[in-house]
Amino acid sequence: MKNYEQLINYFEVQLAKIEYNNQPVELYSPIKYTLSFGGKRIRPVTTLMSCELFCDDFKRALPQAIAIELFHNFTLIHDDIMDNAPIRRGKETVFKKWDSNIAILSGDTLFALAYQYAQQADKEILHETLSVFNKTAIEVCEGQQFDLNYETNNNVSVDEYINMIKLKTGVLFGASMKIGALIGGALTEDANLIYNFGVNIGLGFQLKDDLLDTFGNEGIFGKKTGGDIVSNKKTFLYVKAMELADNDGKEKLFSLYNSENIEPDDKIKQTKELFLKYNVDKAANAEIDKYFDVGILCLDKINIPKDKKKYLLDVAVKMIDRNK
Repeated sequence: MKNYEQLINYFEVQLAKIEYNNQPVELYSPIKYTLSFGGKRIRPVTTLMSCELFCDDFKRALPQAIAIELFHNFTLIHDDIMDNAPIRRGKETVFKKWDSNIAILSGDTLFALAYQYAQQADKEILHETLSVFNKTAIEVCEGQQFDLNYETNNNVSVDEYINMIKLKTGVLFGASMKIGALIGGALTEDANLIYNFGVNIGLGFQLKDDLLDTFGNEGIFGKKTGGDIVSNKKTFLYVKAMELADNDGKEKLFSLYNSENIEPDDKIKQTKELFLKYNVDKAANAEIDKYFDVGILCLDKINIPKDKKKYLLDVAVKMIDRNK
């Protein structure tokens, strides 16, 4: 079995070998640019790991791992346009470096390229593999639309928020692993278990991201905390605080998220005080633990020797305990 470091090194080499058309330059340069950002490549690596869990050759799932990474980057390009985000991973976003029209076209092309790789599967499992890929693509778009809806909805419930991040983030982790498992020859029951493992770990991953953005160690987290608060993003912390707060707390939090006349540092300070008052940091950690435990239970149920699951478990732990 290969560990995370071995697989990400292998994957980076293979991703760099992709050949693109030379023309038009304006279409393909942004694609090369966005893929050069790097990152943890967790989704494609877990595709390879899940394949190797059920067979001896993780390379069988390389086309699908590439498909997952191309699709993920397509979503990032389009999300940045919708969020008007100027920076990603310390670099200008595609629509800022070029323009929105080019970014839309480059993202669309990435999606088409992803589909080309996704369909490179044996005919016996091709239909099921593409069904998972297509269902996930639709769900991710649904999640993004819910996220956009919630920007102007002041009555988002915790359940609605969890469903949104499940669609926007969790299902792609689940699909990454299920597709890898299918390529590796997993039975339907095991493929479904590893899907649920991925979805739940993905939920924990996003909730941890929400928590770190406000309470993380900036030196370890890699960016200044409080960005979600400054941008009025309704994360789990905000939604949970609105659920737990008394009327005065609700009014103050609502005012902080709708005021244009408060300095960012003061806004972060006051919002964090409210979050701590209502113990939403503890609520977030409890929620993270809940989804992690559910995910691990799914992984345990897969009829594979425990030692073969070690590296997949290591990735799950790394995803959720990123600030330790």
